[in-house]
This record gives sequence, structure tokens and C-alpha cells, in this order.
Amino acid sequence: MSDSALSPASDLEARIRRKLERQHFMHLIGADLTRIEPGRIEAELVMGQQHQQQRGYAHGGLVATMADLAAGFAAVTLVPDEVGVVTSDLKVSYLNPAVGARLKALGWVLKAGRRLYFCEAEVWCDDVLVAKASATMVVVQ
Repeated sequence: MSDSALSPASDLEARIRRKLERQHFMHLIGADLTRIEPGRIEAELVMGQQHQQQRGYAHGGLVATMADLAAGFAAVTLVPDEVGVVTSDLKVSYLNPAVGARLKALGWVLKAGRRLYFCEAEVWCDDVLVAKASATMVVVQ
């Protein structure tokens, strides 16, 4: 199927997947985007030993990274290809230990501006909400 024959939803996903190719850190930790919509992203990661600290808990930095990825890519879905976004502020509240087989992060844009995108994210481990986050993303060219 040619790019010109893609539906708007397919075109968005293809565009975001192209941007993902440059996200080496995301690939290193084993995360992948599982749902891409305008202003909304879902990402998943299968937990491995490299993601865990004592007692099998996911490392707090990993949980924060998943929240940051989901919030950031939610903003990326709303900017043109030649524009990027970077995190200028991220606040994570840890609610429960992340012990399980899979982390899932949901990110969405609350308010999109010209230079700033205000986003929120949730990180789940299996069926337990482990963290909530708010992020401010800044447009970069």
C-alpha cells in the first residue's frame, strides 16, 4: 500500500513509527508503542531481569521512563514531522510497587499550545496502577 493510500489513522501511525526509529533508548529498554492516536499513546514493555531491582520490583527510573515516553509521544502525535518535543518537566507519583510481567503506559495531551504541551500519563503493571505522572513538553525545531 502506498503512503498516499493510507487512511489518516494509518498515516499517523506510519509517521510516528518513522520517528520511533530514532528512539534508540526506547528500543534498548524493550518498550514499544501499542496504540497510536492523535494526542494519545499506549506503550508496553515485557519485564525482564534487567528491568528489576530488589524483590522483582521494576526500577523506579523505568517506571518514570515509561511515563515520559507515553506523555512525550502523545505530544509528538500532534506536531509536524520536522518538529520535535522534549521534556521540560516530569513529575511522577509512585502509587504501588511494579511487580509483574508487563508494564503498560498510557499518555495523553491535556492541553496543546504553540510551544508547550501539557500531558499526563499512567503506568500500570499487569492490572495494578503503579504511577501517575504529569509532564510538560517543549516544542523544538
